Amino acid sequence: MMFAHPYWFLALLVLPLAAWLKGRRGQPAAFVYSSVGLLGGLTNVRRSYAGAFLAVLRWLALALFIVALTEPRLMKSTTEVKASGIDIVCALDLSGSMKTQDYIINHQQVSRIDMAEPVLKQFIEGRPNDRIGLVVFAVQAFIASPMTLDHDFLLETIDQIGIGAINSDATAIGDGITTALNRLREVKSKSKIIVLMTDGANNSGVISPITATQAAKALGVKIYTIGLGNREIVQQMGLPEGFLPDEDMLAQVAQMTGGRYYRADNAEKFKAIYAEIDKLEKSDAVINKYTEFKELFPWLVAGGLVVLLLEIALGQTLLRRLP
Repeated sequence: MMFAHPYWFLALLVLPLAAWLKGRRGQPAAFVYSSVGLLGGLTNVRRSYAGAFLAVLRWLALALFIVALTEPRLMKSTTEVKASGIDIVCALDLSGSMKTQDYIINHQQVSRIDMAEPVLKQFIEGRPNDRIGLVVFAVQAFIASPMTLDHDFLLETIDQIGIGAINSDATAIGDGITTALNRLREVKSKSKIIVLMTDGANNSGVISPITATQAAKALGVKIYTIGLGNREIVQQMGLPEGFLPDEDMLAQVAQMTGGRYYRADNAEKFKAIYAEIDKLEKSDAVINKYTEFKELFPWLVAGGLVVLLLEIALGQTLLRRLP
């Protein structure tokens, strides 16, 4: 059992105080008499506990709602993952040109982003022992996921991003490299790499790709670059050269850091990067991985509502107070 917000339990301490204050004030009178002498002839008068029972139901409902605020959850299993891998940050271009449909998969024309995301997910699934982070960039660069061995979370993040998630009017390759580099700066591993996937030239941002690459080289980070876009189809579509990657720049970035540039004319060429990364020296990493959570707060909220409705129903029927 775990609680996402355990500090809400402190609110339970307020309930006894509130009940005590309400009891001191007492309930409003059901009947008002000018003199209690009018009741002198009545015998066998017993105190009714109906009001107390209804009050207990009301406080119980409040208690259930407060416990629900702590978000209790059942954790089915906890595993300590020990991995000997590589620290990798994937930098993915989300500029508008990534919507260009110049790839053929299963005899269908698909966009660059629709081709790149499944390949990126396949890359992540094929490296279970590596800590992997994700950076996305267009006009600006952002961290989509920190470095993690929890690849299920990473794959879910990829499913949620797309063109338009950030301003897609330009391509800031230098800022993308820098943002990825900042994820690796404090990591003390033997092998640190950036896998950069882009389909254009650097035309935005405050840091040039070469300046960012020089910083990566100084920090011992290798950069593998992947140029997206099918030149033949782009020419057939009559699109300008700006819809193709700056291959000279991407090759220079990779060469400066000891990485390699890959021209991804088709999805199959992405696989060549796997064997290249496998040759790098690995580092040990340990992480606790929590799996299969079952949220319990809906049941507590439902229980509180049932108790509250029961209190209201009884108060208006069997235990109704007069007048």
